[in-house]
Amino acid sequence: MSTGLVTAAAVLFCVLMAGFALFQMALIAGAPLGRFAWGGQDRVLPVQKRVGSVISIGLYVVFGVVVLQRAGLAEVIPWPAALAVATWVLAGYFVLGVGLNALSKSRPERWTMAPLSAVLAALTIIVALS
Repeated sequence: MSTGLVTAAAVLFCVLMAGFALFQMALIAGAPLGRFAWGGQDRVLPVQKRVGSVISIGLYVVFGVVVLQRAGLAEVIPWPAALAVATWVLAGYFVLGVGLNALSKSRPERWTMAPLSAVLAALTIIVALS
């Protein structure tokens, strides 16, 4: 696979993760965007789901580090074999996310998060194959 494609996929992945982090920050701050997240049951997230949003932001950072390092753009994780496995686990996570978001009772969540999860899955697979 071309180095340029892998680099572009990793960078786009991180841009999307940054966008998700900003979205989660808005949810934490009380923005009425809950219909797009966490099952879409709450317009404004209750405290428990806001805590989940804080945890999500931390996970997004880890996801970005894994993808950037697998693409050869960072050097943080000292175990290359674990890094390869972690990248494939992330790809599976996002593939699973497509299905779970598609099953959401919230129409906005289905129509935004399922396609975004599919894009993230594809980008992660591109990087994992490198």
